[in-house]
Amino acid sequence: MGTEPRHAYAALGAWLAETPEAYLQTRRAQAELFFRRIGITFAVYGDAQADERLIPFDIIPRILSADEWAGLERGLVQRVTALNAFLNDIYGPREIIRAGIVPEELVLRNPQFCLPAIGRAPPHGIYTHIAGIDIVRTGPDNFHVLEDNVRTPSGVSYMLENREVMLRLLPELTDRHRIAPVETYPELLLSTLQSVAPPRCRGEPTVALLTPGFHNSAYYEHSFLADKMGIELVEGTDLLVQGDVLYMRTTEGPQRIDVLYRRVDDAYLDPLVFRPESTLGVPALMSAFATGNLTIANAVGTGIADDKAVYSYMPDIVRFYSGEDAILQNVQTWRCREPEALAYVLDHLDELVVKQVDGSGGYGMLVGPHATRTQIDDYAARIRAQPDGFIAQPTLALSTCPTLVDQGIAPRHVDLRPFVLTGAHGVRIVPGGLTRVALKQGSLVVNSSQGGGTKDTWVLDG
Repeated sequence: MGTEPRHAYAALGAWLAETPEAYLQTRRAQAELFFRRIGITFAVYGDAQADERLIPFDIIPRILSADEWAGLERGLVQRVTALNAFLNDIYGPREIIRAGIVPEELVLRNPQFCLPAIGRAPPHGIYTHIAGIDIVRTGPDNFHVLEDNVRTPSGVSYMLENREVMLRLLPELTDRHRIAPVETYPELLLSTLQSVAPPRCRGEPTVALLTPGFHNSAYYEHSFLADKMGIELVEGTDLLVQGDVLYMRTTEGPQRIDVLYRRVDDAYLDPLVFRPESTLGVPALMSAFATGNLTIANAVGTGIADDKAVYSYMPDIVRFYSGEDAILQNVQTWRCREPEALAYVLDHLDELVVKQVDGSGGYGMLVGPHATRTQIDDYAARIRAQPDGFIAQPTLALSTCPTLVDQGIAPRHVDLRPFVLTGAHGVRIVPGGLTRVALKQGSLVVNSSQGGGTKDTWVLDG
């Protein structure tokens, strides 16, 4: 951070200057108590010390000006539109492969390429109805996309609850700003899902949210969103397919479901098509979809667009489908599947961030500058054994935001995940998103599973 805050932070800077640190720490403790009372927790898989944790919340907001957000919004609409075009294409005519833009083997041999989705376009041709695009800032006017999350993106409940906490605990600060609202998100999400109901649907579509159950790390969010939208939260055992139609079991008999907002991965959705041992999904679910009686959101097969090797082609993908250069550029990426890139990465592991192409949540990463020699050597062996499974990126000089830590206010690295909704009526985005913050000094890893926290994100309204 510079010596002078950006203009958008002027009012916040003045408020912090006049506010005692003891007051800030009291509000910080009250925010933690609020989150604990309402039960916002997440599970850390493989952690024997704690099954459920709170994601730390920082009471100092991240602020974007209206102009900054306008540029981000244009880039997000362009990118998600291109992602949907790409998914329609690879499960259909595959023009981008024939044009030599994206390698055929990267698509057809990808573990996330879904054979049952070939030739079965979802209603309205929309694959990713809900996308979470991770963005990092590397300079005053430089935003880059770090990765795309278009399968089952999570975190929107924290965006909404973070705003509520700020309005409750710090009204004297929020009153100093004209903040664009985010609380319309559940309404926009429901209208988006209803808009993509199958053409055969008559009357108001019935929407349900499919969760793997309360053991899932994002179960709070599933329950939260279902409640806010006024729809049923269901598990696989609550559903059945009869006559290629999906029904929900109720005390009054089966009720037809037109749109299923699924928070279950493809592999577990239908034991007759995917993993036969799965108890999380519904037998014959894909038959209901294939016959045009059901919309699944996000559509089956979207996971390939989460692949980090596919991500590396996104500037070309955007140009191919839109005829325009990408407004939001990628972070420079080396594909270890290519011999020259592999050689470079292996020679510079101590300088790079290396990720598994199918990884998520910050797991399995190597942050070269913070790794030991042994860790680097072990990771190099993994890359040599399976180069197709890794990409590498430079260690970015991520922007920082003022953050309240035990020692006071200090700069910490942040990213931003806006949530992009695509329905029959177009693309809509609530202004803001989930800001994740690396609470450890010097850390670049913001994921909650790796010790990161969250902030409220303010987009100034004018």
